[in-house]
Amino acid sequence: MGNDGGSIPTRRELVKEAARNPTTTEIKQSQHEQQEYGWTTDPITRKPLSPPIVSDSNGKLYNKESIIEYLLPSDDATTTKADAEAVLQGAVKSLKDVVEIKFEVDTNAAKDIKNPWKCPVTGDRLGPGEKAVYLVPCGHAFSATAIKEVSGERCVTCDQEYAANDIIPILPTAPTDIARLALRVKTLKEKGLAHSLKKAAKESKKRKKREEADEAPALISVDKKEANNINNSSTAALTAKVLQEQEIKKRKMHNDNLKTLFSSRDQSKPIGKSADFMTRGYDIPAGAKR
Repeated sequence: MGNDGGSIPTRRELVKEAARNPTTTEIKQSQHEQQEYGWTTDPITRKPLSPPIVSDSNGKLYNKESIIEYLLPSDDATTTKADAEAVLQGAVKSLKDVVEIKFEVDTNAAKDIKNPWKCPVTGDRLGPGEKAVYLVPCGHAFSATAIKEVSGERCVTCDQEYAANDIIPILPTAPTDIARLALRVKTLKEKGLAHSLKKAAKESKKRKKREEADEAPALISVDKKEANNINNSSTAALTAKVLQEQEIKKRKMHNDNLKTLFSSRDQSKPIGKSADFMTRGYDIPAGAKR
């Protein structure tokens, strides 16, 4: 702090340093970290992504199980629902609002690579730093360069037809891609279609009233019978699994609530002064006046 050839920064210099705009390198590093997180982690449950994986109209990736769990009604997860709604931002109100992504696994990838997916056309790795897309409604994923090079508007994997507007970038960062996806959602809504190009579910009057009152959107109700009637076998199995987990969690919570009503101590031992004042009674001192 003096006589050492150094200098003492003034308040102006400190404030100027703290308020400076991030450099290009810092911006790219931050974007890469966000991409790394988005390609490997479910943003709702913060668990690793694992098949089956779905995507919404914004290009975000989720575990299908977490989406089903969010859509199913639950009595003990108010905070979890609110956190999920903050992530989804109203993009998912039913399973029609997501598309299951079909990634091709790279069997030659290193073992330490999480989710070793590759483009079936170019063989390039799909992940952070590589612009990837998927097609609606089939859900097959490719690198963006492969889609540009392939002529025609048919999926090279399943030969299903798709429109140019139904090429969805995965975890987009470019403002043009984000704006195009927002416009696509608006166009589909006007046509009465969901993100998967299926007919969107009609909103009930109760849901509209709740949305006008800025309350949480109504969630779909699926019971065990409805879970068995789902056409997609994998979705039905996943729904049944989530329902079973919720039932186990509810029973455990019910048992814990019952335990709190009863004392777990040994009844043969005296309570003494450790008991609650409502149960230990009150002794009048011998020398006290009555």
